[in-house]
Amino acid sequence: MPPVLPDAPPPRARPRRSRHRPAWEEPPSKAGAVSKVVVLAVVVLAVVFPLYTVVLTSLSTQAETLRAGGLVTVPGELTLNAYTQILSGGVVTRAALVSVGVTAVGTVLSTVVSVLAAYGLSRPGSYLHRPILFVFLITMFFGAGLIPTYLLVSGLGLIDSYWALILPGAVSAFNVLILRNFFMGVEPAIIDAARIDGAGDWRILGAIVLPMSKAAVAVVALFYGVGYWNAFFNAMLYINDNAKWPIQLVLRSYVLQGVSLPGGGTGTVDVATGVVTGLPVQMAVMVLAVVPILLVYPFVQRHFTKGVIFGAIKG
Repeated sequence: MPPVLPDAPPPRARPRRSRHRPAWEEPPSKAGAVSKVVVLAVVVLAVVFPLYTVVLTSLSTQAETLRAGGLVTVPGELTLNAYTQILSGGVVTRAALVSVGVTAVGTVLSTVVSVLAAYGLSRPGSYLHRPILFVFLITMFFGAGLIPTYLLVSGLGLIDSYWALILPGAVSAFNVLILRNFFMGVEPAIIDAARIDGAGDWRILGAIVLPMSKAAVAVVALFYGVGYWNAFFNAMLYINDNAKWPIQLVLRSYVLQGVSLPGGGTGTVDVATGVVTGLPVQMAVMVLAVVPILLVYPFVQRHFTKGVIFGAIKG
């Protein structure tokens, strides 16, 4: 009698989608996984390739750009002459220092003011809590306009002053509301316990609320820093002295509009005379304007989800 073979296991049924879970929480199919990889690869390529060409062109010689007919995509003869020239003094170096100073001072000032305003608005019993909050909300939808703002800055004597690059946009209602919502999420029992122990508002803010809100404060500080670093419109309106131009205004005038830098001229690149022309130098100025933000962003990016999304949900 032949041996009896065990029954083969029945074929595994394909797991059915749960009625209690949305479609995006289900395990993806092979086609879905491949399509995600392709889409993400295309997005990464679309972001990285322009930056790669800009950096490579800034490191190339003028002859390489002429041979490539513009932006260089294949590495050839590499040199740091463009960076040596723009960082050896002159308009670009001075503009970079102006941008660094304005960004540092403006970010600290704006973050401190926003934290103080948000903490005051997050306390239900604060003085004129609701009217001040209503004023903040109005400024998010209605603005005074360009001409009244210019007349105000001019009336305060801020024309050709570095403060004209900081004070007009020192406080963002959106950032204040993000911090306010985050501060309101701090457990009231902790604050009440601190008050029982004799702590005042300054002590509560510095020792309890801020340490628990590092993520939101870091995100808001990054928002302010990026805004100050990339701003050029206020400088174009209020700064008449070329020596006080920030790097973004130099970038706009020299790279986008194709005009010579203030104090420069036209012709070939010449380190001795300080004249800066040519595509490699233009791309070097662009890299100098972009790289600082790219270096700072990774250190704050991890706080985005915890900071901004938490504040939005709590609102």
